[in-house]
Amino acid sequence: MSKRKHRHGGSPIRKPDREGATWLFGTHAVLAAIANPDRTCRRLVAVPVAADTLAAAAKTAAPPRPAVELLDPRGLEALLPPGSVHQGVAVLAEALAQPGLDQLLQDLGPDTAARVIVLDQASDPRNVGAVLRSAAAFGAAAMIVQDRHAPAETGTLAKAASGALEVVPMVAVTNIARSLERLKNAGFWCLGLAGDADRPLPALEPMPRLALVMGAEGPGLRRLVRETCDVLARIPMQSGGPGRGVDSLNVSVAAAIALYELARHDLVAPAGLKPPAAGH
Repeated sequence: MSKRKHRHGGSPIRKPDREGATWLFGTHAVLAAIANPDRTCRRLVAVPVAADTLAAAAKTAAPPRPAVELLDPRGLEALLPPGSVHQGVAVLAEALAQPGLDQLLQDLGPDTAARVIVLDQASDPRNVGAVLRSAAAFGAAAMIVQDRHAPAETGTLAKAASGALEVVPMVAVTNIARSLERLKNAGFWCLGLAGDADRPLPALEPMPRLALVMGAEGPGLRRLVRETCDVLARIPMQSGGPGRGVDSLNVSVAAAIALYELARHDLVAPAGLKPPAAGH
């Protein structure tokens, strides 16, 4: 994954604590944070068996990183939330400055082919982190979340993202439906994923600028968000009725499948739909 640049002037996502720093843990998340020049790392801690790996990463990082502090497993666990799967390493890091939506669109430019993910009130940090990981894997330019209903940047989210938090901007907005209109004005198709949609996802044709809109598990897309989308599509699933299949997927699994399908086909607009007009 290539490093992305965090633009100055973007509105920062919510801070996880009043000092704006939190413990990130797990090998991939910690090494990615250390390697990211836009990260401010306050402390590096490791159990003895993992200290050499962490020290080697810190030595080659720019800006310079703090010296690695050695702790026994109990000492490390005392710094972290209960049950954290830390793999023997952690970093106390300041939250990243994230771009606002206008800054993101400015960075992308008016004609660049791009995909973004829009999460409508998905709030589980593991799910959001896993979606972020898929976004990085399939080349999405950003993930857009609602500021009041999205998890803050935490160790749990970063662990699930497996380094993707350092690569894909996580853009917080106040209103999802209004943000979709802003994306339309910038030439994006807004594709809502819904289990009851008439069109199967593979039936769509390439959409060079695309916002993939996904709702929370259970309620799915809210009414206004759903109505603001240009088109709705579903992931085809084998379902033989109660007890004979499934009719829904975890949001992170659905995101991975949809992003793979979009990347595979380079989707364009479905027949009969006109592209979004400026000012729409």
